[in-house]
Amino acid sequence: MKKVINNANHVVHEMLDGLVAAYPDSLKRLPGTTVITRSDAPVQGKVGIVSGGGSGHEPAHAGYVGRGMLDAAVAGEVFTSPTPDQIIEAIKAVDSGNGVLLIIKNYTGDVMNFEMAQEMAEMEGINVDRVIVNDDVAVEDSTFTVGRRGIAGTIFVHKIAGAMADTGASLLEVKAAAEKTIVNVRSMGVALSSCTLPAAGKPSFTLADDEMEIGIGIHGEPGIERVPLEEADRLTTILVNKILQDIDYEQEEVAVMVNGLGATPEMELHIVNRKLSQLLKEKDIAVYKNWVGEYMTSLDMEGFSVTLLKLDSELKSLLVKDVKTIAFQV
Repeated sequence: MKKVINNANHVVHEMLDGLVAAYPDSLKRLPGTTVITRSDAPVQGKVGIVSGGGSGHEPAHAGYVGRGMLDAAVAGEVFTSPTPDQIIEAIKAVDSGNGVLLIIKNYTGDVMNFEMAQEMAEMEGINVDRVIVNDDVAVEDSTFTVGRRGIAGTIFVHKIAGAMADTGASLLEVKAAAEKTIVNVRSMGVALSSCTLPAAGKPSFTLADDEMEIGIGIHGEPGIERVPLEEADRLTTILVNKILQDIDYEQEEVAVMVNGLGATPEMELHIVNRKLSQLLKEKDIAVYKNWVGEYMTSLDMEGFSVTLLKLDSELKSLLVKDVKTIAFQV
């Protein structure tokens, strides 16, 4: 294993310190925690938005902390859910008295720990609600979930909920916007190689040089099929067709995200996006906004995911509302 680290047991804490050192005007770390918040949190008169999960998916989630998206992100150890005591610190830090919405990716550990933190916060008199993102169409259940996994579509939920909260909306209204996004977003990914966890020191699974795994999860969970390596156009077509089998986007406007998993060059992501734009045009689906880059990674895994979000007038206006974060721009 070749990694630019000091000690495998310290990677998360050292990463968070480095992140805050790079953006001291916009981010702060709660002392003694793995919580990153806006430097101006809590924002008076606004619903707080909290998300998070295991580390190793950077820039998720701390990269989305800022005006128009998250008020706080909670980092767990690599590929491990943050603990309830860390999550409740985030809730307290961003609550201005208007309530807090938790945005949770559907992984069993994340759901359990965020729900526990919600109950603990409510016992302290904080109004907390939650939504669970489950955008991955690859499998109905996985080794990490009951039901579909939450992957890169979560970024769109962060954006829509954050934009709605900035309007001064109530907790119920912010939750409703987040749930509308979840209903309309779908994703699917493919891996060309494994990732290597610092603490393990070796790839978490093995793929031959001429193999890829379709539908794999962001922790290396099995996908739907391990097949010979395909060229980019064919691979993109496979993922898009699977998404469109699940939800009908024909004659609709969509937001599009091509997301790298950590070790795929931007050149290759744009080659995917080229074919994706052709396929959507052929199927009479209009692209309203398009993002290409790394938004929800899996350490150093080669591969990508495709996300489509069906839009109406409300979601369109919230999607392009001004935002100021490290990792997401409109």
